[in-house]
Amino acid sequence: MMKTLRVGFIGAGANTRKMHLPGFKAIEGVELCAVANRSRASSTAVAEEFGIASAVDDWRAIIADPTIDAVCIGTWPYLHAEASIAALEAGKHVLCEARMAADLKEARAMLAASKANPQLVAQVVPAPFSLNYDSKICELLNAGAIGDFLEVRVMHTSGSLADPHAPMTWRSDRELSGKNILTMGILYETLLRWLGMDPEWLIADGAVFQDERFYPGSAAASKVEIPDSLSIVGRFAESAARFMYHFSGVESGPATMEFCLNGTKGSLYFDALNEKLFLREVNQSSQVEVAPDLSEAVGWQGESDFVNSIRTGAPVRLTSFEAGVRYMTFTEMVHDSLNAGGVRVAISSY
Repeated sequence: MMKTLRVGFIGAGANTRKMHLPGFKAIEGVELCAVANRSRASSTAVAEEFGIASAVDDWRAIIADPTIDAVCIGTWPYLHAEASIAALEAGKHVLCEARMAADLKEARAMLAASKANPQLVAQVVPAPFSLNYDSKICELLNAGAIGDFLEVRVMHTSGSLADPHAPMTWRSDRELSGKNILTMGILYETLLRWLGMDPEWLIADGAVFQDERFYPGSAAASKVEIPDSLSIVGRFAESAARFMYHFSGVESGPATMEFCLNGTKGSLYFDALNEKLFLREVNQSSQVEVAPDLSEAVGWQGESDFVNSIRTGAPVRLTSFEAGVRYMTFTEMVHDSLNAGGVRVAISSY
């Protein structure tokens, strides 16, 4: 008979309510047993909505409960390291929301705690944008569809920060978000799945256009330290290929999220928001849409993958703490380049 897996929830933000709670609830033999959100009232509301047995005031009570087998950490990044390390040291499996941590030091501490407890599953929530296409993109690249790889361009734009009266959110709050900027880390993770390459060096430039914003209901302004717009250029360590990223929260109109991988025989263009993949051959003005391999199109399986690794011992597929440290290294490099006025930083220093 299958042993019931008892899961506690530390933080119940939008993604936890939308994805993780329904995801775990749908898995046979999983019990949602406790939740600690930012207040007792919000914890109770989440518990009632999802049929969770207990709402608690302090997340540490979930860590201390010996009957809980695993935790899903859905807080903002500032608490990811503290809660993950405490859970691992208490003998609990960990599914941690992206972004992995507030900075590289914390991410490495999380990885060290995981390695000290190899019997436990430690997983970061994966970037969701390309799950149905990852296998097909890797297949095309490995088959030489674009020839020798020359460069990649990654862009994500929206107009969410263009309005100077838009409210403050955790994404613009250094204390809550740490060194993470916009969707930089999770899009780097996406690219890492396809290319497996880290930067040799990079240069970053960004801007904060609105120095202060107000949290809803607050009369006190909060300082904005995280860029509203960010550009990054650099070279990969494993090849002479270059990369270019552009992230903007001040580009009004339809949001965009796109990847373009360019080579000597053509380009692969992936429209992540509309889930469309195109192959563009060199010297051709047309493009051919490429369908995903349905047998390899995994879709969202974050919670079921986590439970499967716990029950079977299978390695974490998406996303391991090791991969999380790799994208947090990129995040740290970007932060340091920005702080130094756009200087070139090399991965050898990290």
